[in-house]
Amino acid sequence: MIKQPFPEFEQIEAILQEDNAAHIHSQVLCQVSRDNDRLPVYALTIGKSGPNVPCVTYVAGIHGLERIGTQVVIAFLEGLLERLKWDRVLVEILSRVRIHFLPIVNPIGMLNKTRANGQGVDLMRNAPVESKEKTILLAGGHRISSVLPWYRGKASDSMQPEAQALCDFIAKEVLSAPFSLVLDCHSGFGFRNQIWFPYARSRLEPIKHLKEVCYLRKLFMQTYPHQDYLFEPQSQHYLVHGDLWDFLYLKSLESDNVFLPLTLEMGSWRWIRKNPLQLHQLLGLYHPIKPHRLNRVLRSHLILMEFLLHATFSYQGWINNSDAGELEQQALTHWYA
Repeated sequence: MIKQPFPEFEQIEAILQEDNAAHIHSQVLCQVSRDNDRLPVYALTIGKSGPNVPCVTYVAGIHGLERIGTQVVIAFLEGLLERLKWDRVLVEILSRVRIHFLPIVNPIGMLNKTRANGQGVDLMRNAPVESKEKTILLAGGHRISSVLPWYRGKASDSMQPEAQALCDFIAKEVLSAPFSLVLDCHSGFGFRNQIWFPYARSRLEPIKHLKEVCYLRKLFMQTYPHQDYLFEPQSQHYLVHGDLWDFLYLKSLESDNVFLPLTLEMGSWRWIRKNPLQLHQLLGLYHPIKPHRLNRVLRSHLILMEFLLHATFSYQGWINNSDAGELEQQALTHWYA
């Protein structure tokens, strides 16, 4: 029994207890402990099962302080479940697509109001992959001490259970799909909303599926020309060791399937600029405090999440268009000149 309020976890429990059994399948990927509390890491799935089905996965809560990502993912799931009661177009989409939700990968960190998990490890620096180039001091991932932020854990240790559970789930349930997208929701970087793609380990090495990412970006910009996202490789900002999505993307290259992991970094500095007093609260750097601003954030990213669902459903209609040689050259010029 959790002894302190945990509204996001209670929302997930409520979804599982409501009349959604016909639509939703849940798994407990692992359980983590704090004092006498044992909390599950949930994966919730709706849509068509099977290895040959394209899928899109929404992930959040890898960093416990960044609650807004979890709230955005839960809001999108709740909206889809409501629409399934009347939306025949959505029913048709889900007959051909699978959607996964991992809303709270780091429940103990969220309870503790920390970036790291209960062992002091930053899960986004915990994978067994090294940057090929010099990383930023400490923030690029280090093995000095869990007292310092961005701690990777000891080199001799296995991956943390939450990170391992996420990687095992993606390897089993996602990488077998002919086409898959992931959106991992974070907050706390800059004034703009940003969409990052691998690599986080190298500024010089583009990913194999650069053309596909570039064309996906082009589709999004053309479909929603007034959006506010900056779309680019994570390496444009900083390099890190141990990035989970670098690790999983490299694993995906063992097959011919297309796996495109994206990271949404919600620009939380704009919330601080409009309400500097929220810095008096621990969550203020990463979370909109004012209710009207929170509601605006919950609404604004639903467009992106809906677009990714439709892009997954319709991937055969656009993926071949990304084969044009000039598209890759444009991407190289734009991001790697």
